[in-house]
Amino acid sequence: MSDFGAQQEIVDFLIAQDGGPCQVVTTHISIVVLGGARAYKIKRPVHFPYLNFSTPDLRYEMCAREIRLNRLYAPELYLGAHRLTRESDGRLAFDGAGALVDSVVMMRRFAGDLLFDRMAREGRLTREMIEGLARRIAQFHDAASPDFVRGGARTLGESLDHAIEALRQTGLAPMAEVDALAEKLSGALATNTDLIETRRRAGAVRLCHGDLTLRNICLYEGASTPFDCLEFSDDIATIDVLYDLAFLLMDLWRANAHGLANITFNRYLDVRDENDGLPLLPFFQSFRATIRAHVEASQGHRDIAQGYLTLAQTLLAPPRVRLIAIGGFSGSGKSSAAVALAPRLGVTPGARILNSDRIRKQMFNVSPTARLPESAYASDVSEKVYQRLFDVVRKTLALGWPVIADAVFDRPEDRAAIEACARQLDAPFQGLWLDADFDRRAARVDRRIDDVSDATRDVLSRQMAKQTGVIDWRRLDATRDVSALMAEVD
Repeated sequence: MSDFGAQQEIVDFLIAQDGGPCQVVTTHISIVVLGGARAYKIKRPVHFPYLNFSTPDLRYEMCAREIRLNRLYAPELYLGAHRLTRESDGRLAFDGAGALVDSVVMMRRFAGDLLFDRMAREGRLTREMIEGLARRIAQFHDAASPDFVRGGARTLGESLDHAIEALRQTGLAPMAEVDALAEKLSGALATNTDLIETRRRAGAVRLCHGDLTLRNICLYEGASTPFDCLEFSDDIATIDVLYDLAFLLMDLWRANAHGLANITFNRYLDVRDENDGLPLLPFFQSFRATIRAHVEASQGHRDIAQGYLTLAQTLLAPPRVRLIAIGGFSGSGKSSAAVALAPRLGVTPGARILNSDRIRKQMFNVSPTARLPESAYASDVSEKVYQRLFDVVRKTLALGWPVIADAVFDRPEDRAAIEACARQLDAPFQGLWLDADFDRRAARVDRRIDDVSDATRDVLSRQMAKQTGVIDWRRLDATRDVSALMAEVD
């Protein structure tokens, strides 16, 4: 067993509580004992510029705080904070009458193969899990109160200075390489300072999870569950909500789960209108990767740290504005095509997908899978849906972010209008029309369960009876595998 110094006795005591084989995991600030039914976490007696666990009293305070904050995210996992005391006979006890020796966070144990980092490595993360996670994060951010004082550009600058200095101390890369990254990050911060401050004044800064890496998310009782939030500093955890999300987006990208990163990004923005912050994402994601690089390096995980460092350098590439419109009758696979194409559009985590069905549901203030009455599809309502689609497309393009517009686009005037959006913003445009026969489309419509689209066979028949005019967009055979089909789009 590893030597944990003065805490070795405590580790042994916690192992004995389970009565079976235990796994012990260490980080730079914690020791976790993983038993059969329980997990026990103690703070290491460390003192860094950003945290102080040096005394038993401070460690108890942080354990109690960890329970309080994490119950916002995973109340079913966090059982309580307990004092570890030295009793009169010399033995250790939970919450005894003796002197405080240390403290422990007690949690329910879950299987290691349900951690999202492992599931990502093994290709077991699903779209449903990720969509549920994005909605849950959005709900946490909604519930948190805005902080109009902390989390601005100056705080980010101080954090960046600490992260760069910590990276230098690891010796992970030559100083010239670290200096070059520091210069790029500082430049990005300076460029975006006004936007960062505008968002802070508008309420985008809140007390967040603060550590949304894949290793801090699990599937517990079927629900995507963040845990182990950053508990030791309100100043560090009070951040722009997109900076919180950026940790997850970056980590999914690092795990080569590019499609899931894009789905997370889009589902979150579907729930919370944070589009104005899109220009910050390259900086936020690169900064998060830089932090992980020095943390992993300090723990001796040099290969992992190097991967994060390389990613930090590439994530700062500016997005390339572009508009792709995907049209076709219901059941042609437009949404699947958009999901396959979006991660490939030149920026991490990919294009913003704007879907007419989702916009319609938002206008009626219902969940994406709720069925709307036929009156919600009247021509005057559809006109308003398309106008809102065009408006958000223009606003997103104006921010320099690539967009995929996903709608039927069966009317010539709607195709002309979406093309005009690109011209107005001087953005490259490509229109794609997905072709498939009626039977294939109808079969796809029949298979839909809890889908965003409300289309039925009757709707499809009425669509195909309309006059579409000449469709001069690139026509694609929608009967082919969608990923292979979208890989051909240049």
